[in-house]
Amino acid sequence: MLHINPDSFILIPAFATIHCEPNWKWRKRNKPLPNYDLFYVWSGKGTVVLNGKLYDVHKGSCFLFKPGDWTTATHDPQNPLVLSYIHFDLEGTPVLMPKTYRIVQDPIPFESLLTRYIRLFLVKTFGAEIEAKLILKQLMIHLLREEREIDKQLEHSSNDLLETIREIANFIQQHPGDPHSIESLAMRANLSPRYFSQKFKEIIGHTVRNYIIHSRINRAEHLLHNMGMTVTEAANALGYNDLHFFSRQFKKYTGKNPSDIR
Repeated sequence: MLHINPDSFILIPAFATIHCEPNWKWRKRNKPLPNYDLFYVWSGKGTVVLNGKLYDVHKGSCFLFKPGDWTTATHDPQNPLVLSYIHFDLEGTPVLMPKTYRIVQDPIPFESLLTRYIRLFLVKTFGAEIEAKLILKQLMIHLLREEREIDKQLEHSSNDLLETIREIANFIQQHPGDPHSIESLAMRANLSPRYFSQKFKEIIGHTVRNYIIHSRINRAEHLLHNMGMTVTEAANALGYNDLHFFSRQFKKYTGKNPSDIR
C-alpha cells in the first residue's frame, strides 16, 4: 500500500467511532467480509476471532481485515469496547500490505488521523473525499512504518541474544572447573533458565549440560597430555570429587581412559 495512489482507495460509507453497549457482539455473517476494514480499539477489553484464531484486544489493538476474512467479536460488559472502524476497497492488488494485527506503538498520531477521517463526513466538508483518501494512505503508512521499526528491534534483540549466549559458552570454556549450573549461567545471561537452555541449544548446538562436560573433558585432555598432571590432579582441578566417575565420563566422550592420554 506504500506505493498505491490515494485515488486507488474506494471509500465506503461504513465508518464510525462507537461506544459498544454491554450486550454488544459482532456475530458471524453468512458471508465473509467483502472489503477492507480498519478496526481500532480505543479502550475496553474483549476478544476477536479472525479466521478461527482468537485475539485478546485492548487499548491500541488494531486489525486490518481483508476481503474474505471471517470475523466475530465479543467484549467484557464491565469494561466495554470503544472502537473505530473504517471500511474501504482498493482498485488493484497492493504489493505491500500491513499485517493483519498489531498493537499500535505510537497511538497519538494514528488516533488523530482516525478522528479526522470520521469527522470529515459528519458535516459537509469541502474536499472531504480527497482528504479521506490521503488519510487512509497515511494510516497504512503509519502501520507499515511501525512494522519495519519492530522488525529492526527484533533483529537487534536477536543479535544481542546471540552475543550473550556466545559469551556464556566462552565463559564455560574458560572456567571449565567451576560448579556451573543452568540456573547460575541463566542468571549471568539475565534470562530465565528455561529460555536460556532453549536458546543455548539453538545457537551452540549442544545442551548446556553436554557443553559443560565437553569443556571439562577437553580441558582434562590438555592437562593430562601437555601439563603433566596425574589423573587425580586433573580430576580435582576440574571439580570432580569422584575419580571413577571422572574416568567413566572421560572414556564416554573420548573413547579412551584418562591414563592412556597421560
